[in-house]
Amino acid sequence: MHTPLPTIPQAEYPKRWGAVRRFMQEKQLDLLLAYGDDRAVFGPAHIRWLADVPVHFEPFCVLFTQDEQPVLLCGPESDEYARLRGHIPDVRVLRDFTHPDEDYPFTRIQPLVEILAELGWKANDMRRVGIGGKALMNAETLSAFMEALPDAQWLDVELDLCRLRAVKTASELDVIRHTYHIAEIGLQAAIDAIRPRVPERKVAAAIESAMRSAGAEGMGIDTIVASGPNKRPILARATFRPIEARDAVLLTIAPRYEGYHAAIGRLVFVGQPDAQIEHAYHTAVEAQQACQAQLKPGVEGRKVEAVGRENMTAAGYGDFFLYSGLHSLGVIEFEAPIFGPSSQELLKEDMVISIDIPAFNAPWGGLRVEDGYRITPTGSEKLNQTEFFFYQ
Repeated sequence: MHTPLPTIPQAEYPKRWGAVRRFMQEKQLDLLLAYGDDRAVFGPAHIRWLADVPVHFEPFCVLFTQDEQPVLLCGPESDEYARLRGHIPDVRVLRDFTHPDEDYPFTRIQPLVEILAELGWKANDMRRVGIGGKALMNAETLSAFMEALPDAQWLDVELDLCRLRAVKTASELDVIRHTYHIAEIGLQAAIDAIRPRVPERKVAAAIESAMRSAGAEGMGIDTIVASGPNKRPILARATFRPIEARDAVLLTIAPRYEGYHAAIGRLVFVGQPDAQIEHAYHTAVEAQQACQAQLKPGVEGRKVEAVGRENMTAAGYGDFFLYSGLHSLGVIEFEAPIFGPSSQELLKEDMVISIDIPAFNAPWGGLRVEDGYRITPTGSEKLNQTEFFFYQ
């Protein structure tokens, strides 16, 4: 008998809606719109967390008034899918999400003001409107929303919505643990595939095939397989470059499962490694372990991040520590709160944190050591048990 795979139960979604309504009351919002689209990294987050709809092809928006139930707004090719797949029963096709050159003669398409009127609200009732996902919206859509409610004060509530999901439930933690299990399967596939003369893209294909077979629905970010000069930048895409003897191959593996993410970053050394990059990698591993030792509730995340940054600086790699080394993880592979030097956010129990120690744009290339942790009442739980050193 197969053990059921972890999922987010339907009963969890009304609790999330309740958290949004309480936030609206606190901020005295008459209306809240949480926008999403299918941009791979950030796009689907609000819609997946609030409705459990994997966004594809057309935009979505969850509409909250002070009433009990939210409404899901979508394009004309997504409504039946949203009713079948999602947990918000009231699904409406929004005119602003249609294509001007496409006809849908059997679909009821409505403007925002008409939808609000059918819910019992007038446009001039909406004095304070919160909007999440504003940075994702194109100018035409944002302008149409604002023109529909010309008397409203619009407030960007993106970070506030992200904070609502920063502390994870038991079901979310189970899903994320399983996502890390899938990531480890992908890493093992990479280890099995990395050899001299094998192109980066063939390694990436092996990783993603293994993770798809293990249940991944997609990737949180594009799988990074970078060798030779390709590993120098922060972001890389797998190319046809053949891996060479004495290469250090940078891997960043980030599957998506049930809307949630994991992220593992490693170097794999092919043959005898270059002494300088091997030393930098050892230092990054030690920096990550030093950060982990500081993880516990109530601590400013930037103080933990500073430990890793100081370790790298002391070894001469500080100029290559190019971004915040501590961030949250959930329905985005790197989501708020992000704990860089300017952050004052505190770590809280049941947050999921990625410690990501970088060294990029260096003369010898680049590297990343990344793993996930749950904040426990007294410290942390590592969510993957991946080795650090791989020599082919």
